[in-house]
Amino acid sequence: MKKTLAVAALSTLLLAGCSTQKFNLNPGADLTSDAALTTSQTFFVSGIGQETEVNAAEVCGSADKVAQVLTKQTFINGLLGAVTFGIYTPRTVEVRCVG
Repeated sequence: MKKTLAVAALSTLLLAGCSTQKFNLNPGADLTSDAALTTSQTFFVSGIGQETEVNAAEVCGSADKVAQVLTKQTFINGLLGAVTFGIYTPRTVEVRCVG
Protein backbone atom coordinates (compact mmCIF):
# COMPACT_ATOMS: atom_id res chain seq x y z
CA MET A 1 0.00 0.00 0.00
CA LYS A 2 2.79 2.44 0.91
CA LYS A 3 4.63 1.66 -2.32
CA THR A 4 1.53 2.34 -4.42
CA LEU A 5 0.91 5.60 -2.59
CA ALA A 6 4.53 6.68 -3.07
CA VAL A 7 4.41 5.91 -6.81
CA ALA A 8 1.11 7.80 -7.17
CA ALA A 9 2.48 10.82 -5.29
CA LEU A 10 5.69 10.87 -7.34
CA SER A 11 3.77 10.55 -10.61
CA THR A 12 1.49 13.42 -9.62
CA LEU A 13 4.44 15.65 -8.79
CA LEU A 14 6.21 14.89 -12.05
CA LEU A 15 3.13 15.40 -14.23
CA ALA A 16 1.84 18.50 -12.44
CA GLY A 17 4.73 20.65 -13.63
CA CYS A 18 3.92 20.55 -17.36
CA SER A 19 2.44 23.75 -18.74
CA THR A 20 2.01 25.51 -22.08
CA GLN A 21 1.30 29.12 -22.99
CA LYS A 22 0.28 29.67 -26.61
CA PHE A 23 -0.03 33.07 -28.30
CA ASN A 24 -1.71 32.98 -31.74
CA LEU A 25 -0.82 36.25 -33.44
CA ASN A 26 -2.11 35.29 -36.89
CA PRO A 27 -5.17 33.04 -36.34
CA GLY A 28 -5.66 32.20 -40.04
CA ALA A 29 -2.06 31.08 -40.57
CA ASP A 30 -1.11 27.52 -41.51
CA LEU A 31 0.70 26.06 -38.49
CA THR A 32 1.64 22.73 -40.04
CA SER A 33 5.24 23.79 -40.74
CA ASP A 34 8.08 23.24 -38.31
CA ALA A 35 8.95 25.95 -35.83
CA ALA A 36 11.32 28.62 -37.14
CA LEU A 37 12.96 28.72 -33.71
CA THR A 38 12.97 26.16 -30.92
CA THR A 39 15.20 27.01 -28.00
CA SER A 40 15.56 26.22 -24.33
CA GLN A 41 15.68 29.08 -21.85
CA THR A 42 17.59 28.62 -18.61
CA PHE A 43 16.18 29.74 -15.29
CA PHE A 44 17.44 29.21 -11.76
CA VAL A 45 15.53 28.87 -8.46
CA SER A 46 12.25 28.28 -10.33
CA GLY A 47 12.74 31.45 -12.37
CA ILE A 48 11.80 33.82 -9.56
CA GLY A 49 12.39 37.40 -10.72
CA GLN A 50 14.02 36.35 -13.99
CA GLU A 51 13.13 37.22 -17.58
CA THR A 52 14.36 36.22 -21.00
CA GLU A 53 13.20 37.58 -24.33
CA VAL A 54 12.82 36.18 -27.82
CA ASN A 55 12.34 38.69 -30.63
CA ALA A 56 9.78 36.83 -32.75
CA ALA A 57 9.65 39.62 -35.35
CA GLU A 58 13.39 39.26 -35.89
CA VAL A 59 13.11 35.47 -36.18
CA CYS A 60 10.33 35.68 -38.81
CA GLY A 61 11.60 38.74 -40.67
CA SER A 62 8.81 41.09 -39.58
CA ALA A 63 6.03 41.28 -37.00
CA ASP A 64 3.41 40.56 -39.69
CA LYS A 65 4.96 37.15 -40.37
CA VAL A 66 4.75 35.87 -36.77
CA ALA A 67 2.01 33.23 -36.55
CA GLN A 68 2.47 31.75 -33.07
CA VAL A 69 4.72 31.93 -30.03
CA LEU A 70 4.63 28.94 -27.70
CA THR A 71 6.30 28.58 -24.31
CA LYS A 72 6.15 25.26 -22.56
CA GLN A 73 7.59 23.28 -19.75
CA THR A 74 7.99 19.80 -21.15
CA PHE A 75 8.28 16.58 -19.18
CA ILE A 76 12.08 16.69 -19.55
CA ASN A 77 12.16 20.33 -18.37
CA GLY A 78 10.06 19.37 -15.35
CA LEU A 79 12.20 16.33 -14.66
CA LEU A 80 15.38 18.44 -14.72
CA GLY A 81 13.73 20.89 -12.32
CA ALA A 82 12.67 18.06 -9.99
CA VAL A 83 16.08 16.37 -10.03
CA THR A 84 17.81 19.66 -9.16
CA PHE A 85 15.12 20.56 -6.57
CA GLY A 86 14.17 23.69 -8.56
CA ILE A 87 17.69 25.08 -8.77
CA TYR A 88 17.77 24.62 -12.56
CA THR A 89 14.39 25.08 -14.26
CA PRO A 90 14.51 25.23 -18.07
CA ARG A 91 11.62 26.19 -20.37
CA THR A 92 11.21 25.61 -24.12
CA VAL A 93 10.17 28.39 -26.53
CA GLU A 94 8.93 27.90 -30.10
CA VAL A 95 8.26 30.59 -32.71
CA ARG A 96 6.24 29.73 -35.83
CA CYS A 97 6.15 32.01 -38.86
CA VAL A 98 3.64 32.49 -41.68
CA GLY A 99 4.63 30.74 -44.91
